[in-house]
Amino acid sequence: MPKRAATKAETASPAPKTKKTAAPDASLRTVKPAARNSAAGVKVKPNRRSEETIANILKATEEVVLMSGADRISILDVCQVAGVSRGTFYRYFSSQEDLLDTFSRHKRESFHTSLSQELGHISDPEARLNALFAYLDNYLEQSRARRLLVVAPDYALGFFRRIFHDSIVRFQDGLGIVFDDWDDRLGVRLDRELICEMIIRYVLSEILVPEAAGRRLFPVRVKKLIGALIMGSTSRTRR
Repeated sequence: MPKRAATKAETASPAPKTKKTAAPDASLRTVKPAARNSAAGVKVKPNRRSEETIANILKATEEVVLMSGADRISILDVCQVAGVSRGTFYRYFSSQEDLLDTFSRHKRESFHTSLSQELGHISDPEARLNALFAYLDNYLEQSRARRLLVVAPDYALGFFRRIFHDSIVRFQDGLGIVFDDWDDRLGVRLDRELICEMIIRYVLSEILVPEAAGRRLFPVRVKKLIGALIMGSTSRTRR
C-alpha cells in the first residue's frame, strides 16, 4: 500500500510541470500583435526603413482623407497610395482608428517641431517674434486644413481642438525670451498663456473664416492684438 501511494504521487507530479512549460509559449504568441501596435505608439523604436514606410503611409493617409473624408477612409486605398501591402500596413497600425489617431498626432508634432527649429537659433526677442509670425503665415498659406474641414468636419474639429491646447504650451516655450524682454521693459509679468491663446485662436479663425483681403496684414493684426493685451495687463497691474 505505501508503494502504491508513492506511485500515485509520482505520477501526479509531472502535470504541473507540463503546464509551466506551456506558459512561456503562450506568452510569446501574444507578443506579435503588441509589436505591431507598438510601432504606431512609438514604444519600439523603428529602424530607418520602418520610419520611411510609416512616413509613406501617413502621407498617403492625408491624401486619402482629403479625397474621401475620415469617415470613409479605406485601408486598402491607403495601402495602394502608399505602395504597401495590407500585411505591411498591419505591422505598424492595428486599425483605421489607430491610423487616424497616429496621423493626427504626427501632423501636430510636425507643426510644433518645425516651429521650434525655426525659432531655436534666434536670440533677438523681436526677431524671434517676427519669425513666429512668418512661420504661421507660411503655415496658413500651405496648409490644407481648410480642405480637411470640408471633407471631414468632425475629424478636423478634433484636430483643431488638440492643436489649440498644444500650441498654448508650445508657443510659451518658443516665445520665452520675448516674454522675458516684455516683462523687463514693462515692469510687470504679462499673462503669457492668454497671449499665446489669442495667437492660436487667430490662426484657427483664419482657417475657419479666411480674411477676404488676404493675410499680408496678419503680423500687424497680431501685434495690435498683443499690444492691446499688454496694455490691459499693465493697467490691471497698476490698479
